[in-house]
Amino acid sequence: MKLSGLLAVLLLLGTDRRSSGMSHSKPACRYPPSQWCRSLEIAIACNVEKQCMEVNATRPNQAVPPVSVILYYESLCPACRAFITQQLFPTWTMLQDIMTVTLVPYGNAKEIPSPNSPFTCQHGEPECRGNMIEACIIHLTGHSAFQIIYCMESAADVLDAAPPCLQLYAPSVSWSSVDSCLKGGLGRQLMHANAVMTRALHPAHTHVPWVIFNGEYTEENEDQAMSSLFHFVCQLYKGVKPPVCSGAPVRLNRSFC
Repeated sequence: MKLSGLLAVLLLLGTDRRSSGMSHSKPACRYPPSQWCRSLEIAIACNVEKQCMEVNATRPNQAVPPVSVILYYESLCPACRAFITQQLFPTWTMLQDIMTVTLVPYGNAKEIPSPNSPFTCQHGEPECRGNMIEACIIHLTGHSAFQIIYCMESAADVLDAAPPCLQLYAPSVSWSSVDSCLKGGLGRQLMHANAVMTRALHPAHTHVPWVIFNGEYTEENEDQAMSSLFHFVCQLYKGVKPPVCSGAPVRLNRSFC
């Protein structure tokens, strides 16, 4: 996936080519623009293989490691939703070539010895379900997971938005597969793994969103991330900065659960 501006260009180019009759021998493009350069097959199907090759040529030096961002969060925490939709996803959209994002939905939940409901969550049972839905989506969709979760977290109702968001960004993954994950043992296994990861944090988390940069948490990093994540990721990257990093930082308010 590439920068949103480039995706807009690809969208226009792809539309022009299809309208001119050049795509009659190609398979129908059934993918959103964000996935057009995900693979050669998709690029060919959407008639943008040349543009994807040109975009790939502008990628940063792969020898320089990207900035690693791990977010520990809860699906219904207002502060987490704001951070994902207002900071993390927009930053990743613009800087995904120099950063990686790992999402760990669990947060302030508790794992309890119960065969029927082994987790309790800060914002009630709906949040436990939302956490598990997002854990299953991350497991099942991989590359498209962040877009789906952003779609959910930016909706008025996170849980109701899950099926249409999945259909929009991962049309090849059926909701029945997510439902099977929720109702079977896989969902609980994924949540247990997230619980283990969260309990292993050092220092232990005291709130969410809790963000780890390059394997480390510090209050200073948190302060900078919460006020201007985009600028902070640009600052942390050790390679040649992409052109979008040249702008002045825009600082936002911070909040936690």
